[in-house]
Parts: sequence; structure tokens; C-alpha cells
Amino acid sequence: MENSSPAQDWGLTSAEWARYQRLMEGPLGVYSANLDPLTALGIEARTETELRRYAELQVLAEARRVEKLLVYQRAYDAAWQRLFPGLQPVMSPAAITTTPITNSPQRLAVFVRDDCPPCEKRVQQLQDGGTGFDLYMVGSGQDDSQLRQWATQAGVDPNKVRSGAITLNHDGGRWQSLDLAGDLPAVIQKVNSQWQRQ
Repeated sequence: MENSSPAQDWGLTSAEWARYQRLMEGPLGVYSANLDPLTALGIEARTETELRRYAELQVLAEARRVEKLLVYQRAYDAAWQRLFPGLQPVMSPAAITTTPITNSPQRLAVFVRDDCPPCEKRVQQLQDGGTGFDLYMVGSGQDDSQLRQWATQAGVDPNKVRSGAITLNHDGGRWQSLDLAGDLPAVIQKVNSQWQRQ
């Protein structure tokens, strides 16, 4: 089986690939060094036809990428259940850096820290009330076992984690970036595009 070229991988002709390489040697490559070929060519499209072509290629490429991610995520979830049926899954550090704080404006983000009885109590109250939320542990040092242990101690229902009603995440500096006053626990929600404590 013959290997495909980089141009073919992106659905581009060799001329389009050469143009992409030239563009990335100029100002576009300086401002956006890691720009993918479809975005670069789309930004620098010379006609409406080119603009539409690159936009459609990008949508198709993203759809393929997302489908592959979903297939892998399902395989990962199944492997997790086989290997660690009693442990709650934790969102991977890669996902944390690319995922917004919450997936919907109505969803709560709950920031907690270890050795914080009020944090445990607040999480229990939210869970008992049937509220879905994304939990972020501040100062966890990306230690999955610490986060899982805290969740177990706080009485987080593993079934709710498996279903996605509650997610367990490392904070990764998000709490500090929000610049909201007050101590933890913090329950926040997006209101009119602004994060506010609840």
C-alpha cells in the first residue's frame, strides 16, 4: 500500500500544499507558527470559491478527527471499566487544557481543595440535590489518586461520574485565572458571559 503525501492527508493538491508552505514562510507563519494547512489557506483565500472549499475541507477533517476521538474515548472507557472497575475516572490532563471550564452555561463548576471539610459538605449538598457539576481540585498536582481518594471521601457517587453527571478534574490553574474573591469551596456559574459565585 502506497503512503499518502501530506497534501493528500489534508485533501489538497500538490499546488495547494506548495502555496501553504510558502504562506508559512511569510508573516502568517510568524504570527501563527502551528497553523494547519486548511486554516492557513482559508485565511489567505483569494476567491469565494477557495474560501468555501477550505472551509468545507476543514469541517470534514474536524468531523473525522472528532469521530476518531469518540471511538478512542469509548475504547478507553471500556478499558477503564475492565481494569479499574471500582475507581472513578479522572479527566486526562490533555483534555483539561483543551476543554472549557463547563460545557454549558447552566452547568456549575465546583472548585475544592484537599483537607477541606466545607468542600466535602458542599459537594454532598449539590449531589444530594441532583445537581450536575464539574469538580476541579485546586492544588492536586495532577495526582489522579489524590483526586479519586478525595472524591471517595466526599461521597461522590461513582455512577454519576461514569454517566458524566459529575466530572472529576484537576484545576490546572483555572481557579487562579478566574480571579474570583473568597475561599474554597467555590460554586460558580456563567451568568451573562461572566463567571459568578453561587
